[in-house]
Amino acid sequence: MRALIYESSDPFRFLPEGDRVNAVNHSFMRRFTFMLCVLLWASPLLVQAEPLLEKNQHTAIRAEKAMVTSGEPLATHVGTTILNQGGNAVDASTAVALALAVTLPRAGNLGGGGFCLVLDREGEVHALDFRETAPQALHREFYLDEKHSSRQGASAAGVPGTVAGLWAMHRKFGVLPWKQVVEPAERLAREGFPASGWLNDGVTSSEELLSAYPATKAIFLPGDKPPTVGKLFIQKDLGRTLKRLAEKGPDDFYRGRTAQLLVDGIQEAGGVMTAEDLNGYEAAWRKPVKGDFRGYTVWSMPPPSSGGIHLLQMLELTESLDTEPALLNSAAHLHRLAEAMRLAYCDRARYLGDPDFVDVPTERLLSPEYLQEREALIPETKAGDSEELAPDLFQSPAPESPDTTHFNVVDADGMAVSFTYTLNFSYGSGFMAPGTGFLMNNEMDDFNAKPGLPNAYGLIGSAANDVEPGKRPLSSMTPTLITKDKRFYAALGAPGGSRIINGVFQATYNLLGYGLNAQTAVTMPRIHHQWYPDQIRYEFGVSSDTIEILEARGHECEPIYAVAHVLAIVRDPDGHLEAGLDPRRPAYAEGY
Repeated sequence: MRALIYESSDPFRFLPEGDRVNAVNHSFMRRFTFMLCVLLWASPLLVQAEPLLEKNQHTAIRAEKAMVTSGEPLATHVGTTILNQGGNAVDASTAVALALAVTLPRAGNLGGGGFCLVLDREGEVHALDFRETAPQALHREFYLDEKHSSRQGASAAGVPGTVAGLWAMHRKFGVLPWKQVVEPAERLAREGFPASGWLNDGVTSSEELLSAYPATKAIFLPGDKPPTVGKLFIQKDLGRTLKRLAEKGPDDFYRGRTAQLLVDGIQEAGGVMTAEDLNGYEAAWRKPVKGDFRGYTVWSMPPPSSGGIHLLQMLELTESLDTEPALLNSAAHLHRLAEAMRLAYCDRARYLGDPDFVDVPTERLLSPEYLQEREALIPETKAGDSEELAPDLFQSPAPESPDTTHFNVVDADGMAVSFTYTLNFSYGSGFMAPGTGFLMNNEMDDFNAKPGLPNAYGLIGSAANDVEPGKRPLSSMTPTLITKDKRFYAALGAPGGSRIINGVFQATYNLLGYGLNAQTAVTMPRIHHQWYPDQIRYEFGVSSDTIEILEARGHECEPIYAVAHVLAIVRDPDGHLEAGLDPRRPAYAEGY
């Protein structure tokens, strides 16, 4: 059967194989479709609730055996190509991640890091941490010196973990040769691909950052112009780096020619990363966190990701909610969700950090006794008080940035991967070491510059997340798998900065609480509360009447364009796979 690829700007459109590279999702169409979807939902909510779940769910894209969802069409196609070549979900995931480093450079990467979950053929779930680490020269006061920036340039970068993570995942579970899964990305970099509107828009919006470093500017802004839509975008240095990676594995990246280019470039630009930092990096297999919710087992990432703990906390704090259709996104429903979010994000600020450096009380934070204590703090008819929960951590706000990327892969044998990785900001630190062809992260901003000072996502942390040599910064990334009787049910995750956890939480609740299909679960309007600042941020589609009721309860409410960008694959009751493609940003699915 010929595979079909779909994009979220038009869930009823499919592109034959020869037309895949022409799929361009323009920002106007994304916004128009999102608003239209929300309006289609909002009207039945106001006038007739009973048919909502039965008749008004958005059509979900389906496949019989295997599926890939990601934020870029070429990378999605690379994944299904590897599956058709006999690869499993891990082989396909490795290839997708490397392809995204070429085709989605604002977030896909070699110079960043992240987390993933793997469901193996026996029904066991494995968690892989390939988060960046702080170079050995860093210390708690490093970024208090104005000559060092945690957000831009060579000094902002942590030791990258993506390559080590992909190697560890492939070595443990992959069945195809390493070189075979790297080759598609290498070819895309060497031969080029037609630049999309999404790439052009991203480079244009980040022109100041990308112009600041000669190697970066030469690739993304040759002649002071961003890539022309439809014209081949070729990345020769990145192609050479990927060729060395294919032939020599991670040894080249962490100890060979690429490592030398990287360290020389960083140090010449004033950074402090050394060859010893690179050589000492290791990805870490960790025990996933899990919880039961309405007959399903929800698996997610443990620290240094905060996503898993707080996803499970919020599910537990809202499990008793009535899921009658009329209450979906009602004021009472959203009030309870917001209060659960408030409590979880307060715990994030207080307790979460790298478990190799601090004692994170994971078991207590997820224990029934503790969650009962926290649930008792939720007022029924009025807004809670964030400052009262933790006055010693409460300070002033800061802006946010949403750029990370997530993808899911499910193969014909039921093996599944949920994979989230990032450079942090869009295009990371903007810095590229000459000759490498890839951007470096600015993940050091995810540490605290000092306790009580928000990072660029507006998040506050305690000393548990202070920068230390070799330490991994706290993250909101929330790759998640859901199983029933040890069999795959769903894979989901999202980019979106501090909003990731709440985006995944609400999509999960929509799936398991309300029984929505994959597409509807990720399309429904969402809210966001992160304890600090003390406000509910809501998407278009939450009714004005609902907002008035929430404000009457004492909530400060502010509109926001998007709460994360959730991608999902769900097994439906007939055993088919459904894709949930969030219309808030480009998203693509391909399967067979």
